[in-house]
Amino acid sequence: MDTPYAPLAPDWQVQQWFNTSTPPTLASLRGKVIVLESFQMLCPGCVSHGLPQALRVHAGFSRDQVAVIGLHTVFEHRDVMTPAALQAFLHEYRIPFPVGVDQPAPRGPIPLTMRAYAMQGTPTLTLIDRHGRVRQQFFGQVGDLELGARIGALLEEPWKDSGGDPATSGCTDEGCAVDSRRDTE
Repeated sequence: MDTPYAPLAPDWQVQQWFNTSTPPTLASLRGKVIVLESFQMLCPGCVSHGLPQALRVHAGFSRDQVAVIGLHTVFEHRDVMTPAALQAFLHEYRIPFPVGVDQPAPRGPIPLTMRAYAMQGTPTLTLIDRHGRVRQQFFGQVGDLELGARIGALLEEPWKDSGGDPATSGCTDEGCAVDSRRDTE
């Protein structure tokens, strides 16, 4: 998914937040590129690649422009990957950015946010643009240079907070029109 007319990101359905006094929301982060790192603490790829990469993004980009959010989305070994175990894990691995615990589904193993984002597993990295639209999703590993370039490209896109819903302004059931004033402003 790499289009400015991508769908709005579904709201996160989180049962508990760590590393923040105010739970972040998509609305509160509007205007920033969001890097959503979905992981499980017992997932080898998450521990060896996904979370270290999220830490590098968190350290390498301005927090005024890029928000890194962790999502602990447990679909296996639920009995050992509890919020209490996650709290110790976040402390031991020195994860400073906000991390939410994905809400378990009433039935089935796939948590609610993981399902809403159609994730294939963990680690999954989702890029959400400044308008709140899902722009790209990577299951498994993505290289640092590629990720940095993609974040940079999203930061270069025009951003103007019009107070309305930028994802639907100028759009009808027939399609989306380009604002002719865009090149003159």
